[in-house]
Amino acid sequence: MDIASIIGIVGGAAMIVMSVVTSGGTLGGIIDIPSIAMTVGGSYFAMFIASPLSKALSLFKIMGRAFKIPDFGEKQIVQNMVALSEKARREGILALEDGLDDLDDAFMKNGLRLVVDGTDGAVIRSIMENEMNQIEARHMEWIGIVNTWAGFAPGFGMMGTVVGLIGMLNNLEDKSSLGPNMAVALITTLYGSMMANWLISPFSAKLLAHNSQEMKTKEMVLEGVLAIQAGENPRIMAQKLLTYLDPKIRKSIEADVLKD
Repeated sequence: MDIASIIGIVGGAAMIVMSVVTSGGTLGGIIDIPSIAMTVGGSYFAMFIASPLSKALSLFKIMGRAFKIPDFGEKQIVQNMVALSEKARREGILALEDGLDDLDDAFMKNGLRLVVDGTDGAVIRSIMENEMNQIEARHMEWIGIVNTWAGFAPGFGMMGTVVGLIGMLNNLEDKSSLGPNMAVALITTLYGSMMANWLISPFSAKLLAHNSQEMKTKEMVLEGVLAIQAGENPRIMAQKLLTYLDPKIRKSIEADVLKD
């Protein structure tokens, strides 16, 4: 569980409540069901026009990933790569075939299978980079859909405000209701801005960070596979792969993978 996402939502809500209360308002004054329906419901259903049905229905599931801390197993990948490199130097490239099915990382497994099959390094790089590009393209498609929703929300907030103003102008003879009606009309603009800037766009940014971390891990795997294919010294390969790791993780395994 990514506690940072929870802190962001709870903390943001607390700051909004504090701002309302300390400015002399009340929580009841910023809660309006029709405005919620217009902003949240309207912008979400617009996603069914902008995206395929399956994408729109899965949107909340994808955004829910912002509450999880992804573990791409970078530490284990480096250790596995070094062990496989040492095995290849001792017993030959073909000896790697025996342990391929035991690997959990499909990307690494496919790359090493190409190595065992005697594929040229340039071809291996091309195939693995293309797979990385396709994975990232799928991620960016989802992030783009989330960003689309973030763009729709303020627009529907403005539409709700216009609808409220129309209703207010239709009842100008009641002077006492002008202030309250104006406040209600502006609430939808507030909701649209809150959705875009407090919730949806931050979710998109978190998903983008997850994508960046995964792509860095896959780049590390690619470099390891090519190093094994080229017959690099395992120690040199280990030094190369360690540069991809967080300093704390790197320090915890550095002595082990760089042993003489």
